[in-house]
Amino acid sequence: MTATPPRVVLASRNEHKVVEIRRILGDAGAPLDLVGVTEFPDVDDVVESGLTFTENALLKARTVAEVTGLPALADDSGISVDAMNGMPGVFSGRWCGRHGDDAANLELLLGQLRDVPDEHRGAAFVCVAAFVDPRDPATGQEIVQEGRLPGTLLREPRGAGGFGYDPIFVPEGDTRATAEMTPEEKNAISHRGRAFRAIAPLLFDRLG
Repeated sequence: MTATPPRVVLASRNEHKVVEIRRILGDAGAPLDLVGVTEFPDVDDVVESGLTFTENALLKARTVAEVTGLPALADDSGISVDAMNGMPGVFSGRWCGRHGDDAANLELLLGQLRDVPDEHRGAAFVCVAAFVDPRDPATGQEIVQEGRLPGTLLREPRGAGGFGYDPIFVPEGDTRATAEMTPEEKNAISHRGRAFRAIAPLLFDRLG
């Protein structure tokens, strides 16, 4: 008789993200009954008030775990620019002052880096995946893993795919912007994929 996969709640209302992460975890050996928070109307949106990716990921996972009583997964991600001491970082999605305005965020970042020479335009996409299991409070079970995709920043956008800063980011070892890659090529090397592939065996040990 096949065992029922453990149910885990992903702190996201994006069903495409739920499907993507479910696939990543399954391929990495941690098949889960992964569901989004839309199945739990009592879960409010979490204010991402942390100053690091880890703080925000844990904040979301802890909140969802507390409200649902189920193990929870969350992630936080953004771009870290060497010449800007790691910024925009957790502010990547609202760098221009408005959340989710990809074009304005990208334009502002390019303007801030206009005088930075090519050899100093290093950057990395960063994602932190966090897991919280509220069922055993004695252990305070929390797991955190980071995924990084290093690369460099272009001076002008290229490509029509992806989103966010993809049109100006060239992964290390490639010559194309991530916006010029197919979704499959990008997902194979992405910071989110790396973070969740790293956390997968730890989830299997905890839940399997």
